[in-house]
Amino acid sequence: MIRPIAMMFLCATLAACATTSGIDDAKQLIDAGKIEEGLGRIEQLSERHASNAQFRSALVVHRELALSRLVGEAEIARASGDRAQAHAIYQRVLRLHPGHPKATTGLAQMDAERRADGVLVQAEAALKGGDLPAAERHLRTALAELPGYRPVRDFARRFEERRRSQAIAVEPQLGNEFAKPITLEFRDASLRQVFEIISRSHGINFVFDKDVRPDLRVTIFVRQTAVEDVVNLILATNQLHRKVLNASTILIYPNTPAKAREYQELVTRTFYLGNAEAKQTLNMIRTLVKTRDVYVDEKLNMIVMRDTPAAIRYAEKLIASQDLAEPEVMLEVEVLEVSRSRLQELGLRFPDRVNFGPLGADGAPGPSQFELASSALRATVTNPALILNLKLQDGQTNVLANPRIRVRNREKARIHIGEKVPVITTTSTANVGVSASVSYLETGLKLDVEPNVYLEDEIAIKVGLEVSNIIETLDLFNTRAYRLGTRNAATTLRLRDGETQILAGLIQDEDRRSTAKVPGIGELPLIGRLFSSSNDTTSKNEIVLLITPRVVRNIARPEARYAEIASGTEAAVGAPALVLRNGGPGSLKLSSKGGAAAVAGQKGRVAPAAPDAGPIEFVVEGPPQAAIGAEVGIRVGSANARGALRRASFDVVFDPNMLRPVGVDPAQAKEGRIKVEIEATGSAAMRDFKFQVVATQPGATSIAVQNLAGVGQDETPAVLNVPAAHTLSIVAK
Repeated sequence: MIRPIAMMFLCATLAACATTSGIDDAKQLIDAGKIEEGLGRIEQLSERHASNAQFRSALVVHRELALSRLVGEAEIARASGDRAQAHAIYQRVLRLHPGHPKATTGLAQMDAERRADGVLVQAEAALKGGDLPAAERHLRTALAELPGYRPVRDFARRFEERRRSQAIAVEPQLGNEFAKPITLEFRDASLRQVFEIISRSHGINFVFDKDVRPDLRVTIFVRQTAVEDVVNLILATNQLHRKVLNASTILIYPNTPAKAREYQELVTRTFYLGNAEAKQTLNMIRTLVKTRDVYVDEKLNMIVMRDTPAAIRYAEKLIASQDLAEPEVMLEVEVLEVSRSRLQELGLRFPDRVNFGPLGADGAPGPSQFELASSALRATVTNPALILNLKLQDGQTNVLANPRIRVRNREKARIHIGEKVPVITTTSTANVGVSASVSYLETGLKLDVEPNVYLEDEIAIKVGLEVSNIIETLDLFNTRAYRLGTRNAATTLRLRDGETQILAGLIQDEDRRSTAKVPGIGELPLIGRLFSSSNDTTSKNEIVLLITPRVVRNIARPEARYAEIASGTEAAVGAPALVLRNGGPGSLKLSSKGGAAAVAGQKGRVAPAAPDAGPIEFVVEGPPQAAIGAEVGIRVGSANARGALRRASFDVVFDPNMLRPVGVDPAQAKEGRIKVEIEATGSAAMRDFKFQVVATQPGATSIAVQNLAGVGQDETPAVLNVPAAHTLSIVAK
């Protein structure tokens, strides 16, 4: 009876051991990243031992832990911007657990983020081009898709700042009447008479301040020049200034400080700085913009400025060019210390001292290791009589350090690999006592670096290297001190991004040889080796430093056309330039000969201005969506040019990674820009295009028109509106 029970107990014990061993092996596979294989083993054990609840419990627990771990890795990859890795991990989770809610939600969220990124690209392009309605339209699409997506929120904030800035800082715009060309020929004419003629011919209103002198005279000869430029020229040459009241009305007043304070409206603008220091930006604004009403808040890194709209716009451009992120560099440092030592002691060492002296009073011999004595005289040897030295010691040491440190531009960083040795100092004071203090002495490897990142992704690095070690410990006057050995190197390197520089040659080579011999007999050849002992010590130490800089972020140098900012004049900071633009040949010509004002060819009266029919509408038409690989037709032009358009030219802009035009020059197709010239046929001027969708995944893209210009039937410049970009949604096949 006892034997069967023992056998059953043994079988149960072996089964439990096998169960524990199988689960442990599977857990090791899961910890090593082989999740599918580890879970598969637990699942096989669970199926094999269906009655054992331990396997089912282990399967559930380890599967949930593994899935949570994978989902966490996917979230980290997604947060760092590596969507490909996050997508692969989410798919791996779905293979282990089909329909996993977090993986399904993560994939859907990534698809929505990808579509939102495509829409934001179009919105950014529209915002840079100044097309705020198109940018707002794209922004609303992105907000409807992902209202909580951080890039969408950031763009919404910047868009709102841009729109509010333009709504506050921009003066009312002049109408089309001021853009029409005019030819004026006046010699010593009354200023008010000249403005009266312009007002009657173009339907423009001029309001004069009471302090504008009525005796001002004007001499001007201009041909085919826009009315706005002529008015600006007349005002500038007579020390007058203007204020736009609406699209067709201008207030004219003397350009004096008193009148400027009365009529010039001031705007208060708050600038929140992300990277630049508020004090430095304040100095720049006071130096260049000449603003006095400015406040700085260092806690919020904010500047509040109160000035004219033109000065505010100028300051905004200056701050945008300065408020850039500091360059950063990652320094990969590898320090290798190789040291080798060899010690050899060989030979016989004889006593080196013998003492002679009388016996003590008690006749007892003193402590010694060798002694010769008689009744009155004693000879002693204080050290061993004979020692045989047979010692050979060989040692080799390799010390490797591979730190990585991220440093901001022109900031110092320090790396210390070693230890701090305590040094205790005691101080004795009369009638007080003894006090002790502890200081720490740094030994080991100390590396000081200071990078300077240049625009061409080159880095200049100031390097200071010091290697120190304790050679000897000294105990002096109840104080412990240390004798240190040190090696230093300081240099400045200029390296390219990713280039490795080796700093080597810090070698310490020491070779010591000493021999102890018995005088006389130890000098004899051959036999003298039996009466001598040699001590040879050799040590060699070398330090090798490898440093590799990698630029993490650099300042993108803008093009010259963007780096140059028009700043107005010394008297009016940020004011627009005084220029004259050419007009068409069919313009109105006014003359003043003999004091009579007349229209060229129609003496004695002024011709009324032609009615303004408004700009010619241009459109971009096409389907709202297309499948990947399909062809889509797009129409660009004006379906009803009212017979006022002869020809037009424009650029069709698209994303070459999403669309490929059919039957177009490959160079233009690769550039993503098609240059088009069309002739009007009757009242229409249209051009048809075909695009093939070459996108690899669903998303959204746009087709826009830029650089639109046209010529009317009378060869004068036609007024054309720039159409809104056409948004095309790309769907799967």
